[in-house]
Amino acid sequence: MRRLAAGRIGTPMSIEALIAEFGLPAVALGAALEGETVVLTGGLIAHQGLLPLYGVMAAAAIGSFIADQFFFLLGRRYRMHRLVRKLTERPAFARVMRMLERHPTGFILAFRFLYGFRTISPVAIGTSRIPTRRFLLLNAVAALAWGAAIAAIGYSFGQVVELAFGNLRRFGHVALAIAALVAVATAMTLLVRSRLRRSVEAEGAESQEDEAVEPSPSDRIPL
Repeated sequence: MRRLAAGRIGTPMSIEALIAEFGLPAVALGAALEGETVVLTGGLIAHQGLLPLYGVMAAAAIGSFIADQFFFLLGRRYRMHRLVRKLTERPAFARVMRMLERHPTGFILAFRFLYGFRTISPVAIGTSRIPTRRFLLLNAVAALAWGAAIAAIGYSFGQVVELAFGNLRRFGHVALAIAALVAVATAMTLLVRSRLRRSVEAEGAESQEDEAVEPSPSDRIPL
């Protein structure tokens, strides 16, 4: 696992060098603290045979599960703490709660795929009435799906880049592949986030129109 890091002595270690140096624990920690970039890089390095692909998937799932379970418990046990209350004042928190009310199970399974909602979502769910046992089960399923999907994307992208540039053993090619992969992932997540925001805003506008159209009890004509 040290082949990629060997040529970087004396310089700050990049994500790929850290993963190559410390292996699956680095993937798990990166999945908990950073997210997609680390796991995508782990999948790319697994394509080179430096890490087992299924190990990367499992490490990513474990790190993601622990982080989101922590944030959920933070919202559940410390909802009146000033830091949690500060989160509840953010516009994203209100959007999360609206989506959670409409599709509780679907949202818990999908929020880690939504850029910009990963940290605030488990906190918001913790402040809701979702039972702890239900969140734990759905969180485990979602973490496994997320870890497997993101690591597989990184692994597959390694195959594509290798076809374009040849053997990925060269560090320069690895860095290029990671930069391209991060750019594609960022563009996709921003697109999904934009569409999601428009969808939420449209649903909010519809609900406001419904409330405006519905007559008040004093306006209703008795039969």
